[in-house]
Amino acid sequence: MVPLDKLAQITERLEYLEARLNAGAAPVEIAKLSREYSELKPVCDQIGAYRTALHDLDEAEGWLTDPEMKSLAEEEIPRLRARIPEMEQALRVALLPKDAADARPAILEIRPGTGGDEASLFAADLLRMYQRYAERMGWRFDILEQQFSDLGGIKEVTAHVQGEGVFARLKYESGVHRVQRVPETEAGGRIHTSAATVAVLPEAEEVDIDIPAADIRIDTMRSSGAGGQHVNTTDSAVRITHLPTGIVVTSSEKSQHQNRAIAMQVLRARLYELERERIDSARSADRKAQVGSGDRSERIRTYNFPQGRMTDHRINLTLYALPQIMGGELGEIIDALQADDQARKLAEAGM
Repeated sequence: MVPLDKLAQITERLEYLEARLNAGAAPVEIAKLSREYSELKPVCDQIGAYRTALHDLDEAEGWLTDPEMKSLAEEEIPRLRARIPEMEQALRVALLPKDAADARPAILEIRPGTGGDEASLFAADLLRMYQRYAERMGWRFDILEQQFSDLGGIKEVTAHVQGEGVFARLKYESGVHRVQRVPETEAGGRIHTSAATVAVLPEAEEVDIDIPAADIRIDTMRSSGAGGQHVNTTDSAVRITHLPTGIVVTSSEKSQHQNRAIAMQVLRARLYELERERIDSARSADRKAQVGSGDRSERIRTYNFPQGRMTDHRINLTLYALPQIMGGELGEIIDALQADDQARKLAEAGM
């Protein structure tokens, strides 16, 4: 059973927030109080329904001694006894500590790993897969920076993904994605193994990360289009180097002013993720064992084209639906990863 004293504390907290908001808190405080209220309100609604179910069960069990109500009680009690454990499980999940970044947009970065041209082509396949998944989810998917290889693959791509619950779902994609298939350039029909690295970073706001001007160096470069053709004769591409960490971000898609804004947006996301990793590492010594840890050196998934198979190594999930997955049908995989993550956290919390 979920501890009732903890549920009472949450309900009392919601009542306090309602009172503070109705009393006319300071504008700066209203935003913070409103955010906490919006997070607690659905949890308290679940608590109310759970308490009502417990009361109804207690009442129905009391009817068993009443000849007129006994038949109704015998009908109602099994239904309530079956429903209450489901409500308890939903409450346990709702009470888990939330990742503050879950509701944020995300910066998605894809880079080819080992495998040369085939790795670059696979990186392009992954980009299309995420674009199609974003379409299915009703998200906005904007490419901020993209560099192509000679064969039409991708040397590097950075995208901005916006929508409801973007980071909460895409964060499980961080890591090394491995592909096994026969390259189009392979005359002998041999299966090659190559890889691409995916990084998913929560978008950071200016208030999250303060970047002093003295900590960055901004260089401008000549922007060029595909095939080396100059699309802009002015120095419009921007490269920003964060001196304390050595992180380098470039943007060459639009005007110099826009490129600077885009590069700063990506830099803030990377620095924000560094800080999140630092805090997370301090909390958990074995962070690498956690699903969705974002460890970019971790091989998380294998896409085997000859067998039409996708295997996620973190949860030993294998699906023989590779064409659909590459077409953006990632829901089943991400649902399974989220469920495993919740189960792990529930076990750690002793719930």
